[in-house]
Amino acid sequence: MARYGEGDKRWIVEDRPDGTNVHNWHWSETNCLDWSKTFFSNLLSNLPILHGEANLFLKTTSLRSLDGEAYVNVRKGKIIPGYEISLTLNWQGEAKDSQGTSLLKVDGTVEIPYISDENADEDPEVRVTVNDEGPVGMRIKDAMLSKGKPLILEKVRVWVQSMAKGGPVKDELEPKKVAPSLSPSPPTTTTTTTTTTTATKKEEKKEKEKEKEKKGRKSIGMTERFNCRAKDLYEILMDENRWKGFTQSNARISKEVGGEFSIFDGSVTGTNLELQEAKLIVQRWRFGSWNDGVQSTVRLVFEEPEAGVTVVKLTHTDVPEEDRYGNATVVENTERGWRDLIFQRIRAVFGFGI
Repeated sequence: MARYGEGDKRWIVEDRPDGTNVHNWHWSETNCLDWSKTFFSNLLSNLPILHGEANLFLKTTSLRSLDGEAYVNVRKGKIIPGYEISLTLNWQGEAKDSQGTSLLKVDGTVEIPYISDENADEDPEVRVTVNDEGPVGMRIKDAMLSKGKPLILEKVRVWVQSMAKGGPVKDELEPKKVAPSLSPSPPTTTTTTTTTTTATKKEEKKEKEKEKEKKGRKSIGMTERFNCRAKDLYEILMDENRWKGFTQSNARISKEVGGEFSIFDGSVTGTNLELQEAKLIVQRWRFGSWNDGVQSTVRLVFEEPEAGVTVVKLTHTDVPEEDRYGNATVVENTERGWRDLIFQRIRAVFGFGI
């Protein structure tokens, strides 16, 4: 990713003398770092996390730092966001007993070391620290991690969406509204004909959009070997507590055909289509960052070519090339997620080497 201000000047058309960039046709670049600092400060300062639940009181206090680079490029009206930032928040927590007496007050930080446009469809890593690591302090820290992390990531996604829409130059990119026509209404017969024609055009447009959407889908295929029984690996992938263990994120997984699941703190949701213990898992998968209605299909086939060795064949079909924010790295990120966040972590946590 080129740093802000280092673009090739041959691709940047100089401003017109009257200062107008008609229809945002020419390449324009806007530094969004200061805007982002204000944006995150407004979103994340004094954010309540817990207020009395389990006798705990938690809140963020302020944005300590935001470093890196963030900018928005516009070319031919198309928005191209670019960013690699890290941010740190301050937070406070307090634990009380059943009588309301304070047991401990703590301070800490929440650090998100890497937020990048290349990983816009993934939730970034979140680190939580506390200044007292005694039993009560650790209880407060765990509460901050379990309750505060989802809220903070939700705010990060708001910023990512805003950057995808143009960040500080969003208002300049929105088309001007056309005033309604004051001409008299056409005759009734003409109105009926026009309505029918309009409906037909809408249907044709929907069909074209469906065809275009289907063309923008890709498939992922992987084959992985594990030193374990197929039954053991199948149970790990279908058990929500084990998912929580090797991904360090929340999960809800039904073990029934037709049942629903939610993994990676709700970033991925879906439905079980077909289940055969130790042999087959077929699921409908959807990432929250995908366009509405877009779904993919995951098929995992388990084979045991020899005792204690399991081969998993993954086929992930209908993966969109772009998400709702215009990021074109969905296929690469999905494939990397299967390899690094699922298969490799299963090996690391459960010792199923190859």
